[in-house]
Amino acid sequence: MAIKFLAYYLTHSNAILSDALESIVNIVAGGFGLFSLYLSAKPRDSDHPYGHGKVEFISSTAEGIMIIAAGIMIIYKSIYALIFPQEINELGIGIILIGFSGVLNYYIGSFAIKKGQSNYSIALEASGTHLKSDAYTTVAVVVGLLLIYITGFNWIDNVFAILISFLIIYNGIRIIRRSVAGIMDEADFDLNVHVINHINTQRVPHWIDVHNFRIIKYGEVIHIDCHMTMPWYYTLQQSHDGMKEFEECLADSIDNPVESFIHVDPCLPTSCSICEVQSCFYRKHPFEKKVEWTLKNVTTNQKHQ
Repeated sequence: MAIKFLAYYLTHSNAILSDALESIVNIVAGGFGLFSLYLSAKPRDSDHPYGHGKVEFISSTAEGIMIIAAGIMIIYKSIYALIFPQEINELGIGIILIGFSGVLNYYIGSFAIKKGQSNYSIALEASGTHLKSDAYTTVAVVVGLLLIYITGFNWIDNVFAILISFLIIYNGIRIIRRSVAGIMDEADFDLNVHVINHINTQRVPHWIDVHNFRIIKYGEVIHIDCHMTMPWYYTLQQSHDGMKEFEECLADSIDNPVESFIHVDPCLPTSCSICEVQSCFYRKHPFEKKVEWTLKNVTTNQKHQ
């Protein structure tokens, strides 16, 4: 941020100012993100039985709002400068300084995104995405400054600043959209498909079917609950052992901590045609077909038939 404001002080370029203003948002949002990471890492307590992970969505929402506010401020400043133009100086040193700051932001942003993805931290991913978008913005600023340097048309500076501000606002809306999705527990279909594919490869005959399957994220913890159909004549111990096998399978499918709640249902006569248990003395119908578990049939609240 200091490098960018130094570049603005030397050049008086509104495009550079727009980049520098976004860096203020970076720092404030980074403070929010750091506090949210601290809170989300706290252990569960009686007031927060599912942990504190959801605070990251609040943090990233605040970051998105600040990004949009910065974009709106840049548009206002650039339109004012188009009406009342001012001279731009020291373009050469300005291009060097702003380019160097962009490279720094790109590498820091990439590192933050990588760490955020490996830890399922939306706050860290949001900060990294913001920094990388800031780097892309800087590229646009450098291109605009080069055009001014070549042509001598200072109005290009303000036009580029306005275009950059729309990119900034778009990134802010994207971050808010994802945060709201997390607060509303929107389904992560990619994660669902990944887990379902894993349990498909590990399934055993007495897991007759799985339905009402749901995944919710609480920070780095992945919460999974579902209904599982097992033979009705199993003892409580056998059902418990089968359920523990399934829980271990779920935990193996994801690197992050997994908490699972499984409701066991007894099989019905209509389950016989899809049941692969060979030593069943209570079978009413012959086995006909194995049902492949998919996102569509596992997430519905209905036993497979």
